[in-house]
Amino acid sequence: MRKLLSTIVLAATAQLGFAQQVKPATSAKIYHEIAQLRHLVNVLYVAAHPDDENTRLLAWLVNDQNIRTGYLSLTRGDGGQNILGSELGDALGLIRTHELMEARKLDGAEQYFSRAIDFGFSKTNEETFKHWPQDQLTYDAVWVMRKFRPDVVICRFPPNKMAGHGQHAASAIIAAKAFKASGDRGQYSEQFRSYAAWQPKRLLLNTYRFGDRNTTSEDQFKLTVGQYIPSLGMGSGELAGLSRSIHKSQGAGTPSTPGVQTEYFKLVDGDSLSQSLYDGIDITWNRVGAIEIGDELKIIEEHFDYKHPDASIPALLTVRKQIATKVKDAYWRKEKLAEIDQTILDCTGLLAELYAKQPQAVKGAVLPFTLHVIARSKTPVVLNKVAWGSGDADSAMNLLISNDSLMSFDHTIMIPTNTPITQPYWLTAEHAKGEDMFAIPNDSLIGLPETPDNLNATLSLTIGGEPFHVLVPLSYKKLDPVKGDVVEQLRIVPDATVMFNTTLLVTQSDGAVTTDVRIHAYKDLRDATLTITGTKSVVATIKGLNLSAAADTIIPVNISAAVSAQQGKDDYALTADLSANGNTYNLTQHLIQYNHLPSLQYFNVATTKVLRANWKCTVKRIGYIEGAGDYIPTLLRLAGMEVDVLKETDLTSAAKLKKYDAIVTGIRAVNVEKRMAYWLPVLMEYAQNGGTLVMQYNTTQDMATTKLGPYPFTIASDQRVTEEDAKITFLDPQSRLLNYPNKITDDDFKDWVQERGLYFVSKWDDKYTPLFSMNDADEPALKGGTLYAKVGKGNYIYTSLSFNRQLPNGNKGAIRLFMNMLSVGK
Repeated sequence: MRKLLSTIVLAATAQLGFAQQVKPATSAKIYHEIAQLRHLVNVLYVAAHPDDENTRLLAWLVNDQNIRTGYLSLTRGDGGQNILGSELGDALGLIRTHELMEARKLDGAEQYFSRAIDFGFSKTNEETFKHWPQDQLTYDAVWVMRKFRPDVVICRFPPNKMAGHGQHAASAIIAAKAFKASGDRGQYSEQFRSYAAWQPKRLLLNTYRFGDRNTTSEDQFKLTVGQYIPSLGMGSGELAGLSRSIHKSQGAGTPSTPGVQTEYFKLVDGDSLSQSLYDGIDITWNRVGAIEIGDELKIIEEHFDYKHPDASIPALLTVRKQIATKVKDAYWRKEKLAEIDQTILDCTGLLAELYAKQPQAVKGAVLPFTLHVIARSKTPVVLNKVAWGSGDADSAMNLLISNDSLMSFDHTIMIPTNTPITQPYWLTAEHAKGEDMFAIPNDSLIGLPETPDNLNATLSLTIGGEPFHVLVPLSYKKLDPVKGDVVEQLRIVPDATVMFNTTLLVTQSDGAVTTDVRIHAYKDLRDATLTITGTKSVVATIKGLNLSAAADTIIPVNISAAVSAQQGKDDYALTADLSANGNTYNLTQHLIQYNHLPSLQYFNVATTKVLRANWKCTVKRIGYIEGAGDYIPTLLRLAGMEVDVLKETDLTSAAKLKKYDAIVTGIRAVNVEKRMAYWLPVLMEYAQNGGTLVMQYNTTQDMATTKLGPYPFTIASDQRVTEEDAKITFLDPQSRLLNYPNKITDDDFKDWVQERGLYFVSKWDDKYTPLFSMNDADEPALKGGTLYAKVGKGNYIYTSLSFNRQLPNGNKGAIRLFMNMLSVGK
């Protein structure tokens, strides 16, 4: 093991490629790469959300047919639900982005996105395009098509109500527009600075049977997929189950189905087909006038030695030279050189990692790193030099990497002072108010699944006498006692972050406001000043703060009633700014960590919303049963209530629950908490004895029990009101729930976000009283959004209204209604 110690200044590169951890590939993967080298054809699948794609078809195209395949998801799934935790909106979109990327690692397809924000369920494409500008989305889809150059584009959904979701239908409409525009030199000509016009051969609809929606017919083009793939030990249907089950935030566990199955396709545009997806397309090397290259690759594939993949290197190097010199088509020359370079590297069994022992750093920080390099190849691999981002600091090596012998180098690296913080590029700027599109800093980022990591070292290698350059990302590595080695991207953070203790605050009875601001310094800061600013004036200034690196400092902030009143009569926002050494720090760090994903970091401006309480509540102590995660317990505590999260030991008898004025179950509690089947009888007894039980919505999937109330009712998965401004009709205006302690009016349903509610009750016993009627445009009225029943001495309420979205948003009308539900028995 060789050691080298040096001090180096690292400069961030300008490359927009993704530097991945450099790890050896399996022989099965290398064999697939060689097989894919023989094909000159691309397929692009298009749909609206993560988990919309037909993973069985993608897995078959990539792993059985060895075809380069990509998936364009218009959105990142920001408007979905989350059964893992409380993250919604941008945070959920980040989770679902990386779930999709983990799925692609399994099935082998590539991943693309547009800038569209998932604003929640919609029922028509007309409603969807009120949120999404068609031209901008078409621009993004054309960009991806011109970059990826698919010969075949496949839609998951039709452009009509058979799609089952307005955004699904919209994805088909955008795909059709982009299919025509991509090859039109008169459209989006500004893109030609980066990519040429490209006309795909055909646009297809991958038809389906989903429940009562059937878009297939026997006269459509059919493919048999799912065949057993010995190198994987499974068929594409089984692999698809594994891939789709990565969408854990959506509870999308999917069976791995063995055996062949039929896929159906309908021609939407372009040339017809009768024999294969590629009719009329030369997918061989004859496409670029180099059929001999295909012949050579076929021989390499036939003679591939699973035990000694490095034996293929000399022949691959020969083909590499042929591609570089004989292929005149610039696109295919670039693509196939990149593919064969990766294949050759994989054949060497190369591992390269460059890691520090801390997960984050600030720009300008100097950190010790360790570089490990090893190759397993009889073909000589020479490490010529390591470039650390600055030509002056390159380290000349000229070292032969002995077969299966680890080389280790220690380096001190300075993070460049112009390095941006680690942040999803689509969250770097606020998107326009009322427009559900992310602001993209520049066109080069369109379609990319994540922000390019430009903190890389470059290894200059010689393999069999030919030069190769390998990007190695700066990483963080630790030994986890459960997971073993964990290697992740080194995260760049500001010198300090600031965060209010909650994203909502409630004024005290006199109008005063009390909160805390948490400052986390990542480097020592002296004589800092924290400034808290309201809507109209500075409300607090704390000077002379001396902050130590890696330490949290809690700053109490007290805003008097008089100062609070100066911000106006309405609710208002507070922002926090920390000033030190001529710099201002105003970002809150969010770190998302789940076992199936890498650590995910994003920032937003440090702010909180101050609510001027206009509600009453007659209860004081609440029991809460956690569901899929929501903000309601926090809101109730802010409103002055004592909230206990109930555990199994609390729910063994109704007597233990007597101390609670009301008990609330979180969203989807019956779906995620299997013990609810045993707890609900106890909760019903609690209500019989005089308590109030408020149950929030559940879905029909994987329910612990269907006996949710004291009397029968049925949930419907297809009954929801997605228009957040849908008119509300009060069915029982004299109900105590609408009058005590707060008088509920139409004004309380203003400014709701995303939806009114979902998974409404479709059938119920006559002992229940429905409170509201509502509907989306041109649809029948739904009355199962909220049901009330008297139970013995107590009260039972089941509500499908989306309080989990309204309360975190600070909607006071929703808060007033929820307080009435809690107070109905007091």
